[in-house]
Amino acid sequence: IAIGVGWLERDADDVLYNAYRLCMPDGSGHTHRKLHAFEHPLISSGDSYTVFDTPWGVRVGVLICWDNNLIENPRATALAGAEVLLAPHQTGGTNSLSPKGMKHIPISYWEEREQNPERLRREFQGLNGRGWLMRWLPARAHDNGLFIVFSNGVGRDEDELRTGHAMILDPYGDVLSESKSIGDDMVLADLELDAVETSSGRRWMRGRRPDLYGPLAESWGTELSPRATRFGVEN
Repeated sequence: IAIGVGWLERDADDVLYNAYRLCMPDGSGHTHRKLHAFEHPLISSGDSYTVFDTPWGVRVGVLICWDNNLIENPRATALAGAEVLLAPHQTGGTNSLSPKGMKHIPISYWEEREQNPERLRREFQGLNGRGWLMRWLPARAHDNGLFIVFSNGVGRDEDELRTGHAMILDPYGDVLSESKSIGDDMVLADLELDAVETSSGRRWMRGRRPDLYGPLAESWGTELSPRATRFGVEN
């Protein structure tokens, strides 16, 4: 099997990255550096996509957390041949700047989970947890013809509450398997890889008009750093 792990990577020049490594059975591995890092001013953003072949005959890509929210990244990963996208996250219960984005879940709900598990479960299933994921995650799978393996932290993360809900989606955006646990959990699914080639997303991608897409690669002068975009401040 392969095992994925998130870690704080320090390169030979002492530059720090929010990274995720898929460790392969033979001891080798593939590391993705988050492309849009906002966690700390000392953490730099990566500058390349991570797509690779595996011993199981499936081509895999990795995008970390907010990388998945910018639609260009899953599309670029799919164009590089990825059939399965690993999407490790640390999300849920975030006090988003967007009026209809996620909002804070009281930490007390986690601390009192044994006394009132259903209250916490409702929050995890609601608009600040699963509901937020279902606004966009199925679209990433459907539009790019990808299986998506979504993992997430669960429980307290400083002053916010992560909502778990690991899930595996097929290339049509349908959920094959998902966790409804309010604690640590694992989900499993069999992936029928033939579904990638026949999916709507992959068929539509063959109708692309790259000659029209120049503006996607141009700076409009309105771009902000990941930290400014996420928090509204640079520091």
